[in-house]
Parts: sequence; C-alpha cells; structure tokens
Amino acid sequence: MTNATLPQEQRGPAERLLDLVLNASAHLWHNRPGINVDGKWVPAKGHRGGGDKVAPGLFVPAAENLYGRLLDIYGLNNDLMAHFSSYALTKTDWRDLKVASAALMLVQPRSGQPVTDDDGSVAFHDDDLRLIGEAMVLHYERKSVRMMTPKAVLRVAQLLETPQIAELNRTAGFVDATSRKPALGRWPKVAAKWLAYREANPAMLEGLVKAGYKETIKNIARKVGYKPQSERFFAVLGWKQKQAEDGHRELGLDGLELQKSERFDGLSEAEICETIVTGRLAYKEVMGRLPPDIGLTPAIMVSLLPTLSDRDLRQLTPTLEELGLMTDPDIRAAWEKAIESATDQRGLNIAKNVQSDDLRNRLEASADAAARNAVKEATGEQDIHVMFLIDRSGSMQGALDKSVDALSRILAGFPADKLHIASFDTMGLVHVPKAPSRVAVAHMLSGVSAGGGTMHIAAVHALSAAGVKVPKEAKLIVFVVGDEAGEQGARFAQCFADEGYRVDAMALILNVAYGRGRTVTDCARALGVPFSVVEIEQFDDPYQVPRVLQTVLEAPPPSKDGAVKQTAWVEKVMSTPLLRLP
Repeated sequence: MTNATLPQEQRGPAERLLDLVLNASAHLWHNRPGINVDGKWVPAKGHRGGGDKVAPGLFVPAAENLYGRLLDIYGLNNDLMAHFSSYALTKTDWRDLKVASAALMLVQPRSGQPVTDDDGSVAFHDDDLRLIGEAMVLHYERKSVRMMTPKAVLRVAQLLETPQIAELNRTAGFVDATSRKPALGRWPKVAAKWLAYREANPAMLEGLVKAGYKETIKNIARKVGYKPQSERFFAVLGWKQKQAEDGHRELGLDGLELQKSERFDGLSEAEICETIVTGRLAYKEVMGRLPPDIGLTPAIMVSLLPTLSDRDLRQLTPTLEELGLMTDPDIRAAWEKAIESATDQRGLNIAKNVQSDDLRNRLEASADAAARNAVKEATGEQDIHVMFLIDRSGSMQGALDKSVDALSRILAGFPADKLHIASFDTMGLVHVPKAPSRVAVAHMLSGVSAGGGTMHIAAVHALSAAGVKVPKEAKLIVFVVGDEAGEQGARFAQCFADEGYRVDAMALILNVAYGRGRTVTDCARALGVPFSVVEIEQFDDPYQVPRVLQTVLEAPPPSKDGAVKQTAWVEKVMSTPLLRLP
C-alpha cells in the first residue's frame, strides 16, 4: 500500500516505483526551443514569464530526475528494477522511460561476476543484469511499436554521455569515481550487434532508411566504430567512404554504388508520386527531398498515405486539412479509425491548429477514446465500478478549476452505468454527465464552486441516497479529488460499510490550494486496501492520463487473510518475464 505521507527516504522500492509512474510524466527530449521554469520545460513560443532558454534536444533537469529515481529503485531492489525494465519495454509506450531504463541496466555493475567460496574457488556466478539492457535494445517484434527505434538506441548513449547523468553513475559506483569518461557499459557492444543484425537483414535496414532513420544509423555506426561485413551497408545508407592513405580499410570500396536519397529536383509531381509509391518512401524522408517549387501537394500526400500509421494520421490532421484531403471519403474513414485507436490525448493539442470545428471536435474526442482504451485495457473483462468524490469545500478555492479540467480528461473513459460521481462540502451532490465525453463532463461540473466545510462521507451518503448500487461480485474503486483535509479517516472508512459498499482500492488525485490533510490516506489504511496518489498536474500531460488510469485501475481486493496487498500493477511488473537475448 502506498502511504503518500511517508518521507521519500522511508518509502520502499515498490512505493517509489509506483510514485514514479504516476507522478513523473516529464518528457526528456524536445524538438523545439523551450524555457526552463523551475526545472519544468515549457515551450518558448508564447511564453511570457521568466526562466532560462533551452535549446532543442535533451532537457537535462527532467533526465536527472527520471534517471535518479530509477537509480534509487535499483539501489533498493535490483530485481524489481530488472523486471520493471522488461515491463517498460514490452508493456508501455513511454519512450523516454525505455531509454532511461535501458541505459541504467547497461551500466549497472551486476554483470555475471564470479562469486568465490572461502577457499577462493568459484562457487557460482552472479546474475548478469546487463543482459536485460542488451535485450531491451535488441528486442524485435515485427510491426510492434513496443521496441526501441534507432533514435532510442542512439539516445541511450546520448543520455549516458550527459555530464549530469555520468556524475550520477559515478556517485552510484557504476564507474571509477576518478574516471573522466562517462560510463557506457555494454552500449557499444549491443549497438554493434543491433547494426549487424540489420545489416544481415537488408530489407530491415532499407525499411529503416525509408522511414527516415538514415542519419541516426550513421551516427550509431560512427559512435561504436562499426565495421560492416559488406559494402552493401554503406550503399543502402548512401554513405560515401574514402580509403585511408595507408589503405587499412578491410572492405574494398571499388565500384561501390550508393543508394542515395537524392532530392526530387527536376522531377514532375507525377514522377515524384511514382517514386514514392514504388519505393514505399516514408513521410519524413520525402519531406526532405521535395523541390521548393512543388512542395507537398495533395497528390504527393495521397501517395504517402499507405506508409502512415494511425498516430501519423492524427498528428498530420492540420496538414491534411490544409491540403483539402479531409473531404475524401476514404481518407476521412482512415482518419476516423485513427482517432478511435488513440492511446494518448495529444489530440487536444493538435485540435488547436485546425480550422474546422468538426475536425477540432473529433480531435478532442480522440482524448475520450484514449481514456476509454486505457480503461478497457486495464479492466479487461472484470466488472469494475468507479466512484469519483470531488472536494468542493472552501479549502479548494483557487484549485477547483484544476480538478474540473483533470476530470474532464478522464471521466469519459468509463462506462456510464459503472461511473458514479458526487461532489461534497458538508453536503453531497450527485452529478450525471449528459454524454460520455470530455465536453459533457466539463459542462456537468461547470456549476460547481468552492465553499463550506469538508465531509467526505457526505458524497458517499448522497450516492447511496440516489440509489447507486454496486453488485457484490463487482470491484469498487474510489477516486477522491482534493486535498484530503476533513474528517477522521476511520469515520470515512466506516461510512462505506454503513452504506453497503465494499471498497477494493482507493486513489487520491491530490489537488492542494492551502494545506493537505490525511483523511483519504487514513481511510485506505483503515480499509486495508491498495492506495495510490496522483498529483493533479500529471493530467496536463497528454501521455500521462492513460498511464495513470491503467496503473490505478489494476488493483485487487485485499487477500483472504486480511493482509494489505500491493497494487496489482506492482505485482504485474514483478510477474513480467525478464527479457532474454534473441
């Protein structure tokens, strides 16, 4: 059980891991200029406050925070970190977490060293946890998005070479404290294996080049000093080589024919389209080769559509609209399918860049789809009912708007017949959205204002009085949104039993305006149920909402002997098979 009031140094590895996933949403890499505002990255465009300018690339404060927290978990429980790394790669879409976890596993010191008996003979060998890092890099599953891209493979090294991360590794004892070189561990070795595998499978290498990873692959090869087995490697990459004066190259370069990614200058629009279709060229590669006098035309965009993923279609909505392609029935149908398959809530940001109200509404609806998909994945076939209890007492003045905004992003993910909502001060008020959408939730809560005292039990009593029933065979998960300041936790716990509700798990969406209490924390302890805490700011991240829902919802009832269990999510992490080398 997560006790959010425990000081950091008193939290165990499971608590720290759960807190990391629920409350560490920051991205490490940004492709545009930003501003560092008290350790938080914000886009430079439109920013009017203070802060330091940040160039595109790795945002070091976020990297230090994430990597440092992973180091803490590793230091407390090596095996948990190994399982979590395997889980991060195969069960999540969190790209930066994959990079940071792989980096740590490749440099941590447990690498199969011999363990000796008193007489000096080798008794056995320690586990080689660096193999987990290697397996993360080399893991391949055809058409899966849950493996490391070439960019991610390179970023592992870039992260480890960052001075602040290198210093963390020195402090952790992963490298000689006097060494000036950053610890790369087995990254050079496994990166060379990664290159060799793709060289041995030309279709795979060519596919990566077409997808726009040519320069990234070159950078990996340069960094490890890769020696290809044939000239074809250079040819596919269009990488011109020069023989050194002493002639020490092992590969003969005579007659090498490069597969150049030349610009399309001199080609007509029709010829460009034919080249794209024949070569199955990807959007990123084509954009860098289009002549300025032609640019991206509707016909060229249509020729690129077969290579676009659902995610690409969502992100390119403004472009498709500008080119007039959203009126085409087939394109619109493919786009609609992409909207429904959303796994993040970036549609809310993309919607700001389109002109059509219809497209804007559909993009915003993709956020609802992402929440629904997350809930469905987390709950499966289980019968789960959810209560949301929203604090609207006087202590929430200045903070209630944040609660409404966060709830508008997540409530639409739940089936209407299993979602029960009430707000409270000293009186409870039941709320029912008119539709299963973000807009409907925002409208439902628009009239809620902060004021009065705080009685969490009032919300439970109001739901019971309204006739809310939870089947005996169903699970009940209770979310409380607020600062948990109020009555005694034991009294809050007792009211659930008084009204005939058996709570299986609780979560606090923490939103503090003035000060924090202990009502929900102590209630969960009294009930003996799994408990999670999520800071309200996490719901600003379009990627974090699905993660939070999946993590919190995977919570089992207490065991039959009455012992408090960890959330099912932590159990799921530990049951994830350790990755093995292919």
